[in-house]
Amino acid sequence: MKAAYFVTFDGLKVKETVELRKLLREQKIDYEVIKKTLLKLAFKKHKLNIDVDKISGSLGMAIGFEDEITPAKVLGNFSKEHPALKLAGGIYENKLIDQKQALALAKLPGKEELLTKLVWLVQYPVSGLVNVLQGNLRGLVYALKAMSEKKV
Repeated sequence: MKAAYFVTFDGLKVKETVELRKLLREQKIDYEVIKKTLLKLAFKKHKLNIDVDKISGSLGMAIGFEDEITPAKVLGNFSKEHPALKLAGGIYENKLIDQKQALALAKLPGKEELLTKLVWLVQYPVSGLVNVLQGNLRGLVYALKAMSEKKV
């Protein structure tokens, strides 16, 4: 996994949970409702020193395998529309992060956004150069046309 984020979902309706699972599945993010006892055992087995008791309420866990930020963004956006879901923290770079850090990560641009910006930044100077060169060629064509019209 690249990152995992914990949510509390006390009061979230079944219909909203199904909607959340669908959104996460579309982004190739696994989501599981998990017991804290089992989570403690898993962390102990993988030698992660993470105290899950800091998080209160029913616990859900979204696991991102392709991108570190996308799970936080999806959960953060969903929690804006559904206040019963609260981003409680997560695991980022094998360290427990708190709610504040998880919300900060949710505000960062995702991988797709960054790639789009990169393509635009690479393309923009090239398109500007093309426009400048076309301007010179266009000027030459206009001058040749004007000269040919004068001769006729």
